[in-house]
Amino acid sequence: MEASSSGSISAVTGEKAKTHQPEGREDLQVNRLETQIWIKPDIEKTDVDFSEILNAIQEIAKDVNIFFDELEGVNSPSKDDDSLLHHGNLTSTSDDASRLEVVGEEVPDKNKANGLYFRDGKCRIDYILVYRKSNPQTEKREVFERNIRAEGLQMEKESSLTNSDIIFVKLHAPWEVLGKYAELMNVRMPFRPFNPFNAGAPCILVRCCFLNGHFIEINGRSRRSRRKIYYLHRRYKFMNRIEKQISRFRGWLPRKPMKLDKETLPDLEENDCYTAPFSQQRIHHFIIHNKDTFFNNATRSRIVHHILQRVKYEEGKNKIGLNRLLSNGSYEAAFPLHEGSYRSKNSIRTHGAENHRHLLYECWASWGVWYKYQPLDLVRRYFGEKIGLYFAWLGWYTGMLFPAAFIGLFVFLYGVTTLNHCQVSKEVCQATDIIMCPICDKYCPFMRLSDSCVYAKVTHLFDNGATVFFAVFMAVWATVFLEFWKRRRAVIAYDWDLIDWEEEEEEIRPQFEAKYSKKERMNPISGKPEPYQAFADKCSRLIVSASGIFFMICVVIAAVFGIVIYRVVTVSTFAAFKWALIRNNSQVATTGTAVCINFCIIMLLNVLYEKVALFLTNLEQPRTESEWENSFTLKMFLFQFVNLNSSTFYIAFFLGRFTGHPGAYLRLINRWRLEECHPSGCLIDLCMQMGIIMVLKQTWNNFMELGYPLIQNWWTRRKLRQEYGTQRKTSFPQWEKDYNLQPMNAYGLFDEYLEMILQFGFTTIFVAAFPLAPLLALLNNIIEIRLDAYKFVTQWRRPLASRAKDIGIWYGILEGIGILSVITNAFVIAVTSDFIPRLVYAYKYGPCAGQGEAGQKCMVGYVNASLSVFLVSDFENRSEPTSNGSEFSGSPLKYCRYRDYRDPPHSPVPYGYTLQFWHVLAARLAFIIVFEHLVFCIKHLISYLIPDLPKDLRDRMRREKYLIQEMMYEAELERLQKERKERKKNGKSYHNEWP
Repeated sequence: MEASSSGSISAVTGEKAKTHQPEGREDLQVNRLETQIWIKPDIEKTDVDFSEILNAIQEIAKDVNIFFDELEGVNSPSKDDDSLLHHGNLTSTSDDASRLEVVGEEVPDKNKANGLYFRDGKCRIDYILVYRKSNPQTEKREVFERNIRAEGLQMEKESSLTNSDIIFVKLHAPWEVLGKYAELMNVRMPFRPFNPFNAGAPCILVRCCFLNGHFIEINGRSRRSRRKIYYLHRRYKFMNRIEKQISRFRGWLPRKPMKLDKETLPDLEENDCYTAPFSQQRIHHFIIHNKDTFFNNATRSRIVHHILQRVKYEEGKNKIGLNRLLSNGSYEAAFPLHEGSYRSKNSIRTHGAENHRHLLYECWASWGVWYKYQPLDLVRRYFGEKIGLYFAWLGWYTGMLFPAAFIGLFVFLYGVTTLNHCQVSKEVCQATDIIMCPICDKYCPFMRLSDSCVYAKVTHLFDNGATVFFAVFMAVWATVFLEFWKRRRAVIAYDWDLIDWEEEEEEIRPQFEAKYSKKERMNPISGKPEPYQAFADKCSRLIVSASGIFFMICVVIAAVFGIVIYRVVTVSTFAAFKWALIRNNSQVATTGTAVCINFCIIMLLNVLYEKVALFLTNLEQPRTESEWENSFTLKMFLFQFVNLNSSTFYIAFFLGRFTGHPGAYLRLINRWRLEECHPSGCLIDLCMQMGIIMVLKQTWNNFMELGYPLIQNWWTRRKLRQEYGTQRKTSFPQWEKDYNLQPMNAYGLFDEYLEMILQFGFTTIFVAAFPLAPLLALLNNIIEIRLDAYKFVTQWRRPLASRAKDIGIWYGILEGIGILSVITNAFVIAVTSDFIPRLVYAYKYGPCAGQGEAGQKCMVGYVNASLSVFLVSDFENRSEPTSNGSEFSGSPLKYCRYRDYRDPPHSPVPYGYTLQFWHVLAARLAFIIVFEHLVFCIKHLISYLIPDLPKDLRDRMRREKYLIQEMMYEAELERLQKERKERKKNGKSYHNEWP
């Protein structure tokens, strides 16, 4: 290697044995030889001759193939091997926002027009407060605003163009205030790499890594760019030919159709650089190209909100914070501004994005990009980490649904392809001589078993040989989903600088202060006195709250009981209906109408449950907002989960199980005969229940999520057009437009998470009965992502950019659902489906008994063996049907059949249980125990084998920590050396100087 005329190149090599994990190859062992090449420019010339650098690299790379990968390679630190649907981008740098800013002399004039700046066109609006002049809380506002100015924030007021009573307070944080509070809040900002040879010249650090003697990575990092170069030894000619053929085939396909075009839209791509907590004393270590854009808009708004939460509005230790002023009505609204309009007359491909909101709309919220990955880094930059994590989790969940939906569809198609070979459905369809007993009192007629041929075939589509495999797969899938989400979350937390972030000490809720202001104790963290709730008072409130929860669950059970009575009464009514279509399908009509009525009751009770959960949570008096949110979340989930699934549990585990037998039916209140299953089984009822509830619930939720804000915003725009015309509306400033949008839900992301968690329960808990549930969930989520994105970008005011490390209490709820799904699926297979009775018949009673076979040929005679015989003359008077069955054979029927394992009427113990019944019962219990233990062992084994933190991420974190320490040490050492030289030049010297 030769030194160039513009600078010298020195190399330091050291052989180390380390572990390196490229993208998608975690367990690969790497023997790593690191080579650090520093390009040291000459003192006289600061420009680096990159041609000489490339020549030097070519000398190193003899007989080696070079592959360039810009930010999308398999080793990209912005992605992990767990990503399925979308890959995270790189961490944002402060100057990214400046790409969208117009630079020139006309900037102030344009800024005045776009409504994002003060009247001078220079001070950017970081936050908006809204109040009405008619509001009596004038004194509190004046004190509050005076204290805001004392904190250093700049303020400007302007009245509304549509209502002179509404006043907008525009707030701007100057550089000094931002720097001060960014240091107090430990805001992490891009850190400048250090060059020990010349701090003012650009420096490129090159690392060479040998992978088992075959792989070399050169990682070049500069102040503004980063490129990875991969070296691979030449392979055999045969392998080269295969690679050429594969490359030619790939050339015919679209290149990465699901990825966003970062070349056309460069703002989607973020620079990757180290970050460190901001410090004003070490400000020279940070990458600052423009102080106005160093802190992005979301960070500026978060800093201003932090200040507003700590400003007093009245004398007193608890008279502090913007939230209290919003709760007492002093201010009507408070929000950060959107970055302009989300629409543009010009194409984003040719003219670029007008702002980040426009970019999000075109690349995220538009329906035309439904198949694209989400730009998560841009979502996080605009809306904050909390909302970014929600969409990251939703995208991850949607991506993980692909294999579940594929396997579920395969199980369904397997049932379709094997339908003609199913011996059970054949026997049902050919059983024209088997007459079934009536399924209800009096009005229900006798029926041929062959009349349920269609239902038997439909049952086979869901209840076939692949059902057990799918139930085991979904139980394992739920565990894999949660374990790999933890890994994905760790990568996102690393990319978004959330690893070392800790939540600040939360403020006490005003309601808690008002209730317990007389009792105080010292806070062990802050050392300040604070209100205190006695243990006895807390326990009594929790007991009352638990009693309220239990009472509401009893209300749900009462509603289910009402549905049961409806089904019992209606089946007789439909059986006597005039229309032959309904009369012949009375049981299906009963199930369908009962499900629809149940759905209406569910939606009505949800409104009641929200109010009850709010009342009980406030009754508990949680100390902080996070405690209040967790308590409210748990109650709402319990209420809605029980409300949504109670009828499904009844159909799965109770319908047709406790009906007795003909001649001795069990009755409700000694009046109504309990409902029986269809002759083809109860699984068809469970499938109808799940399918109708799932489709209706998701359709209703999607309509309400988007339809309600759209209608309200449309009505607001309509009134403005009527009063001021279309031209006046377009000239409204941005704060006026945002004020007319709908505020974000008072509970934050609660409704979005709750909808998805309930869907996750539907997808896993009864999936053995409805394998198409993951497919329906997948289709819904593809729409849900774009609906939520459209809602956040266009219909809601911009929410405050909050930070969070994970999805909170929802993860624990997901784990609980995963455990419950194993138990419910075991019972569905053992109790609801006919899998166990068929298995017992095939091995014990069928033609293949004792041969160890269980094919379709072994199921011959199963239908006849699963039906018992009843003497028609043994009917009770109130159960005796009006018809005598003479239409079947020309004479009154003497016997009819029903589903059960009982002795015939002329046996020593009429209608007693047969030995086959006890064999089936024992097999069912054994299957439940074996299935649960096996699946739980697999789940725990997977949880143990999959680490929460990817190894390559752990290595990157250690490496970054080490490099940052080295950079800061070298930078501090250089600063001290410069100060020492300056003191020597000035003739000053001190003893005991260091170094």
